[in-house]
Amino acid sequence: MTSYRKLAVRSDRGHITPPAETFTSGLHTKTSNGFEAAADSTVVEAALKILSKRIAKGSLLNSPRATRDYLVTRISDRQDEVFGAIWLSSRHHVIDVVEMFYGTIAGCSVHPRTVVKMALAKNAAACILFHQHPGGVADSSRADELITARLKESLELVECRVIDHIIVAGRDTFSFAEKGLL
Repeated sequence: MTSYRKLAVRSDRGHITPPAETFTSGLHTKTSNGFEAAADSTVVEAALKILSKRIAKGSLLNSPRATRDYLVTRISDRQDEVFGAIWLSSRHHVIDVVEMFYGTIAGCSVHPRTVVKMALAKNAAACILFHQHPGGVADSSRADELITARLKESLELVECRVIDHIIVAGRDTFSFAEKGLL
């Protein structure tokens, strides 16, 4: 599971220090002394656990919204691009969620051979590809469209269907399936 990541800040003396914890959610946790404000990182960790249970191994993916919410929570805070896949059975039960490639703020190299090997290793019949745009633009680039077409073609050779390719940009998403690009 991905842990909540914080940005380190440089102090006035040049030392790298973690940022101060924030308490902006308005939620509270029960303690032995009553109730205390819940730290934002605690709230995010709890949300990730809930979403992970909804998209856990063996669960049925029948809601595009739940899939998008899960991906937004999982990868939207990344500073560099990450590319992965949700591997599915023939009846669209989740086999695994795998982050396969990591890149820079400007892009990520995706290798179809590696994706096909992963599909075979997972014995997947279908998949939902995903990656995020750290710059916050929820739109597909020409490179995104080309790699999606290439992956779709490659995966079809091993009878693994690409159901969607979702781009996450902050809290916004872009679905290739919804835009008719698959």
